[in-house]
Amino acid sequence: MKPTGNPPNAEYRRFESNREYEEIVDRLIPLTQRIIRVFDKTPGPAWNSSARIELLRQFLLEHRSNRLLIVLHDTRALITGCPRLLGLARQFSHACVIRETLRSAKHASDPFVIFDASHYVHRFHYDHMRAAEGRHDAAGAQQLIERFGEIEEACGPPLATSVTGL
Repeated sequence: MKPTGNPPNAEYRRFESNREYEEIVDRLIPLTQRIIRVFDKTPGPAWNSSARIELLRQFLLEHRSNRLLIVLHDTRALITGCPRLLGLARQFSHACVIRETLRSAKHASDPFVIFDASHYVHRFHYDHMRAAEGRHDAAGAQQLIERFGEIEEACGPPLATSVTGL
């Protein structure tokens, strides 16, 4: 990783591997202290893995103010592909919010996960596996937090996490 001009320990690096993307997400979840923001087209299989769900469960149990915010273009895959994530959302309905983008935000095509306000992993387009990781990169994380806010503004209400709610 190379320095970014942020704090002395800020790092940014590019990579091109889906496996590495998922490993970074799993590695950064335990480092998160308050909020995880996820934006993607649909949830990938890793969001249903027992290992990731356990990491998220531990994160949500750490403190009652911890939050997991997920914005997806298509939530239909949650029912068939992510029953563990749905179960987690039901168990922590006060802390886990899943929303679907409205038509005005469907153009967003760069999935990312932000951990607090300093770490992130960012794919540049969901059809390609070019991505970047930022650690202790407050400036890069802030840009993605603002983007997440814009996308979130163009979402429907939070989804009910029961199967009948989806």
